Amino acid sequence: MLTAYAQLAASMALVGANVGVAKLLAASLPIPMIAGLRCALAVAVLWPLARAMDGRVRVDGRSLWNLALQAAFGTVIYNAGLLAGLRLTTALEAGLVLATLPAVVAIGSAVWLRETLPPRQWAAVALAAFGMGAITVARVGAEGHGSLLGNLLVFGGVCGEAMYVLLAKRIAGRVPVVTASLWMQGFSVLMLLPFCLPVLGSVAALADPAVAGLLVFHSLTTSVLCLLLWYAGMKRAPAGIAGIFTAFLPATAAVVAVAFLGETFTAAHAAGFCLLTGSMLLATWPSRKRNV
Repeated sequence: MLTAYAQLAASMALVGANVGVAKLLAASLPIPMIAGLRCALAVAVLWPLARAMDGRVRVDGRSLWNLALQAAFGTVIYNAGLLAGLRLTTALEAGLVLATLPAVVAIGSAVWLRETLPPRQWAAVALAAFGMGAITVARVGAEGHGSLLGNLLVFGGVCGEAMYVLLAKRIAGRVPVVTASLWMQGFSVLMLLPFCLPVLGSVAALADPAVAGLLVFHSLTTSVLCLLLWYAGMKRAPAGIAGIFTAFLPATAAVVAVAFLGETFTAAHAAGFCLLTGSMLLATWPSRKRNV
C-alpha cells in the first residue's frame, strides 16, 4: 500500500513541478509549439506502450468523438490557458489556481451532469472561492512579476481540464487508459498542427540543450509517466483515497517556484494555499458509508 501511495504522490508532485517547467518553456517557445511537440513526443511513446499494455483495441465512433472533445478541452484549451497565463503570472500563483480543479469539477458535475452534491462538496467550492480571493489580494499588493489576467487565463485552463474530467466520466471503463491517452494525444496533434505551422521556425530554440531537455521532460512526465504512476497507484489504493494526493500539486508547484525560480511566498499566498488545499481535501476525501 505504501508503494501505491508513493506512486500517487509522485504523480501529483510531477504535475506540480511541471508548472515551473512550463513557465520556463513559455519564455523560450511559442505556446502552440510547446503543446504540439509535447503531444507528438507523447504519441511516439504511448503507441508501443498501448500495444504492449492494452493490445489491439477497437474504439467505437462515439468514444472517438468523446476522446476528440477531451483532447480539445484537456489538451488544447488547458495548455493554451496555462502557458499563456504563465507568461504573465508566477508559477507559484499558477500552481495555486490549478488547485481549484476539484471544486470546478464539482460545479460542472452539478450543472452539466445534474449530479446531487453533498454539503461538503459545496463547502469545498466555497473554500476554493476564498482561496482565489486570497491570491487576488496577493496579486493586488505585489510589486510585479504577475497579473490578475495571468491568473484568469490559468483558471480558463482549469475550466478546460474540468470539462475533460467530466467528459472522461462518459466513457469510463469503455476504453483502456493508455489507449485512450494515445488517441487523445493524436487528436491533440491534429488540432494543434494549424497553429504550429506559422511558428515552425521557432524549433531553432531546441538547439539549446536546456530548452530541449525541458521539453522532453515536460512531455514524458505529464503525458506518460504521471499517467502510469497515477493509474498504477489507483489499482492498489482504497477506492476514493487517490484524490487526497492531489494536494501534492500546489505544494510541489510552490516549492519549485520559490526554490528554483526565486519567487516570493507571501502571507496571502500562505492563506490561499491553506484554503485551496482544504478545498481539494474536502472535494476528494473518500466518504464513509454507514450501514443502515
